Amino acid sequence: MDADQAERLREHLGYLTEQIGVRLAGTPEETRAAEYIAGQFERSGADVWSESFSVSSRNVQSEQLELYIDGQWKHFASSLLSNTPGTNGRSIEAPLVFFEAPAEKHCRNLSHLTGKAVVHLGSHIESRASYERLIAAKPAFLLFVDARYPGDIPLADGMFPAYTRTIGAVPTTSVAFMDAWQWRRSDTSAARLAIDGGMCDSKSQNICAELPGDNESAGLIILGAHHDTQAHSVGADDNASGVSTLIELAHMLAPIPRLRTIRLISFGAEEQLSVGSAEYVRRHREHLQQYGRLMFNFDSLSSPLGWNELICNGPSSLHRYLLDQFERHNLYARLCSECTPYTDHFPFVAAGIPAASLLRSNCTSGRFFHHRPDDDLSRVCVTTMIRLITVASAIITDTVQQPNLPFDLQFEPGTKSDAERYWQDLFNGWTDPS
Repeated sequence: MDADQAERLREHLGYLTEQIGVRLAGTPEETRAAEYIAGQFERSGADVWSESFSVSSRNVQSEQLELYIDGQWKHFASSLLSNTPGTNGRSIEAPLVFFEAPAEKHCRNLSHLTGKAVVHLGSHIESRASYERLIAAKPAFLLFVDARYPGDIPLADGMFPAYTRTIGAVPTTSVAFMDAWQWRRSDTSAARLAIDGGMCDSKSQNICAELPGDNESAGLIILGAHHDTQAHSVGADDNASGVSTLIELAHMLAPIPRLRTIRLISFGAEEQLSVGSAEYVRRHREHLQQYGRLMFNFDSLSSPLGWNELICNGPSSLHRYLLDQFERHNLYARLCSECTPYTDHFPFVAAGIPAASLLRSNCTSGRFFHHRPDDDLSRVCVTTMIRLITVASAIITDTVQQPNLPFDLQFEPGTKSDAERYWQDLFNGWTDPS
C-alpha cells in the first residue's frame, strides 16, 4: 500500500467527518465541505469553479415522539424526513394505525388513514400515484419504518422533493424498526408528535474541476461523488469515501497526457435524491449530449467487509469493459444493469450519457450502517479504497487516452425508456424545479 496515498486519504476523511461532521444540504457545514474540496482540486492543478442552486435545507431544533402504550405515554426516537414539514413546535395527537404499504397500497379506499398517525411500513414511496393517494387521505402525520434494516435506530432519510413540491406533505419521521415492532406487539392506541423546525430555503453547490484534453471533439469523461450527508450522520462511508476518492483521482490524473477532457464534480444535495446532479444535468444538457462519453460516480465504497457493486446503465460493451478492467486488477464486482435512480449517475443516464456508479455493499440491503449516526471512520477501510482507486484510475486513463473509446455509446434496449419513466416520475422531468 502507498503510505503517502493512505495518509492523504485519511486526511480527507478526517477533515470531512471529524472537523466538519454532519453536512446537511444547504447548511454552512456542507459549504465548508465544498470549500475544502475546491481547495484540494486546485492543488491538483485543475481549473475549478462552483455552481450554486436552490435547495430546501433541513433545520430541526427539536423532535419529540410519544406513543400511548399500555396506559401511559412513552418517548421514542425519530428523525424528520427532509422535504417534509415540522409541526411548528406544537404537539399533534392522533389515533395510531399501521399501514403495511407493500400490500395495502393497493387498497382502493384509504379513508381509514384520515386524521391518523400512520405507521408506514416501507421507507420509500417509489410511485407518484401511490404518494398522491396517501397524501390525499390526509393523515395527521406519518411514521416511516425502513423495512430493509430491522434495527433499533431510526434511519435518516428524505421524501422526494419533486413529490412534495407538486403534491404536498405532512410531518413525516423515520422511526426504528424494532420500536414499531414493539408498538405492534403492545396495546398501542395513539401517538403524538412535536417538531420545532422543518425545511427552509437555502443554497447548495456543485464543485467542478476540469483537466483539459487535447481534442475537444473527442469528448468528455465525467467523474462524480457527493459531499452532503443525511441527518445525524457524519457520513464517513456515505460519502466522504467517494469525495476522498474523487480528490485523489484528480491528483493522479492531472499529470497524464489526455486526448479527452476529464471533469470532476462533487455534488451537493444528493441525499435529497440527487438534486445537485440533476441540477447540473439540466443546466448543461445540450453540452453533455454533444460531448459526454461516460459518467463514473463513486459512492460509499470503503466498507472493509463486503463486495464491490457496479450499477452500470448504457451499452453492454461498457459492462464488459468495466468488469474486464476490474479482473485485470484481481478485483471483481457484481454488475447491476437495471436502471437505478438513486445515485448521482442517474440524471446523466436520463440525458443519454452512459454512466456507472461504484459502491460496496456489506449486506443484501446495502450497508448495515446506512444513514445512521455510526457511519463514522470505524466503517472505513483505506486499503480497500486504494485498491478501488487504482482500478478506477486505470479505467479513466485508458478511456481518456485511446483514440477510439473501448465501448460503444448505444444503450441497451429498454434502458432509455426506463430512465425516462423514472426521470418524469421522481424528478419532474426536465422542468426547472426552481
